[in-house]
Amino acid sequence: MPTDPQRWLERFLHHLRTERRLSANTLKHYRRDLQEILAFCQEAGIPQWNDLDTHQVREYAARAHRRGLSGRSIQRRLSALRSFYSYLLREQVVTRNPAHDVRAPKSERRLPDTLNVDDIARLLSAHARDALELRDLAILELMYSSGLRLGELVALDWGEVDLEERMLRVTGKGAKTRVVPIGTKAMAALQAWRQQRGQLADAAEPAVFTGRHGRRLGARAVQQRLRRWARQHGLPGDIHPHTLRHSFASHLLESSGDLRAVQELLGHADISTTQIYTHLDFQHLARVYDQAHPRARRVRK
Repeated sequence: MPTDPQRWLERFLHHLRTERRLSANTLKHYRRDLQEILAFCQEAGIPQWNDLDTHQVREYAARAHRRGLSGRSIQRRLSALRSFYSYLLREQVVTRNPAHDVRAPKSERRLPDTLNVDDIARLLSAHARDALELRDLAILELMYSSGLRLGELVALDWGEVDLEERMLRVTGKGAKTRVVPIGTKAMAALQAWRQQRGQLADAAEPAVFTGRHGRRLGARAVQQRLRRWARQHGLPGDIHPHTLRHSFASHLLESSGDLRAVQELLGHADISTTQIYTHLDFQHLARVYDQAHPRARRVRK
């Protein structure tokens, strides 16, 4: 059995990759968070994972808070540490989980950025001039139509697309699979891209979205292309692919009021995660009230 703390960290990451089948992006976050905690242990003279105690974990969280790290970021790191110690307990490397009762300081709940319906329409009304732009429009339409995460989009293969039934089989966080519909306009954009895809990629390439060299498109390339489209259409702020997912959820909830359906379509394991979109909906209602209700209007001096 290895005793080196770094080797146990690597074994845990291998477990996450092979047994829990977490995405490369999630693994990157686990590695970064746990490496920082390991650096704290080394600086504090804590030689083994079994030597870390609850008091020291609280000191780590307090130090991170003093450095200006948000409560949400600290909570994510503590969650990673709890998961790591659950694995170490299973492997009988440690006798307790020192992060079990440690909680991060509360921070203000940040609502996700969304685009309004008019901005979405402006973004998706463009006309493609070549195969790359046809691909971009298919990406934008599909993310807004089906509420995909960026990682889900770039991992999508043609074998998971049912054009006849207009459905996608998506593998989300924790290797959980869900089936989501494809909207009419997204379907048209996807078919237009498929007809021109041969200019960029070989037919044997399974990825739905490929780059100019015929290989699977990466997440960073999608981010860059979306920013380019947003600038061209004069959209405000720094638009991120997740903005389209948030907009999908907010607009769908606003129209349907069906929180459970939105939860299923987004692939959220816990409905409390989905409930943040009810706050967005309330903000919209509050703005309408402030603008329209006679007793809400501010008196101009």
